[in-house]
Amino acid sequence: MTNILLTGASRGIGAAIHDALRPAARVIGQATRNADDIIGADLDHAAAAATLWAAALDRLGTIDVLINNAGVFEANPIDADDPDWIAGWERTMRINLTASAELCRRAIKHWQARGVAGRIVNVASRAAYRGDSPAHWHYAASKAGMVAMTKTIARGYAGQGILAFAICPGFTMTGMAEDYLASRGGDKLLADIPLGRVAMPNEVAEMARWLALDAPASMTGAVLDVNGASYVR
Repeated sequence: MTNILLTGASRGIGAAIHDALRPAARVIGQATRNADDIIGADLDHAAAAATLWAAALDRLGTIDVLINNAGVFEANPIDADDPDWIAGWERTMRINLTASAELCRRAIKHWQARGVAGRIVNVASRAAYRGDSPAHWHYAASKAGMVAMTKTIARGYAGQGILAFAICPGFTMTGMAEDYLASRGGDKLLADIPLGRVAMPNEVAEMARWLALDAPASMTGAVLDVNGASYVR
């Protein structure tokens, strides 16, 4: 059975991915608090990614797939005080990008040491390509970094059977997105989505499940959009 480490597993897209993967895989999730098959780890802390990886490896024995889904979406307006703006930038980068990079690095070294194949699925965002609001430079930058990291991993390690994919959702019906839609006038934002609605968590989850378990190897490096045609590349 495939062993999977999934970050941001307690709610929204992460919880949907967790459900979609079972019972086909053994899944250890990450959230800020411990729960059944969930390891508590606050990825805002510098040592958290390493501790999480070690704990997941201890429970599973081996890890075959890493899914980086954890992320924060917090406003950081440019007129904030300098220390607050920098702290907001660094917190978002730490959780959304740096922790994901640390886990990717550990996963790749784990597979290389064992001489086996592995898969990475990174949940990025439409913002990686079209940007975001003036209060969310840091969020868009973190997700663009995640896409670039995914492509680099795919190109660098495909010959070793290590595959990497990214998913770029637009607005998805989670608590985080609902608050954002309300703050910026939901009807106007929905008018920018030709499908006429935001994505559902189970739609993103199905894509993550497929990439983690079934996608052909030749797809490595692919970035898949889930945005109702609100941004077409």
